[in-house]
Amino acid sequence: PQQQKQAKQKTFIEELKKGDKVVTVGGIQGKIVQLSGDDVILDVDKSTKITLAKSYISHENTEAVKS
Repeated sequence: PQQQKQAKQKTFIEELKKGDKVVTVGGIQGKIVQLSGDDVILDVDKSTKITLAKSYISHENTEAVKS
């Protein structure tokens, strides 16, 4: 089961694209505005953007995930 979970997370990280709404491991919510190699830039507020490694993206931020 753990290997399946890791494989699913790896696939999710590889399929990230601009415009996806995501949640980081630390709980920060944002929208992907740029992907660059192993880094991602998240728009977390009107004028606030942060850069972090793709591996710090936890999951997609959708209504289905919140329920």
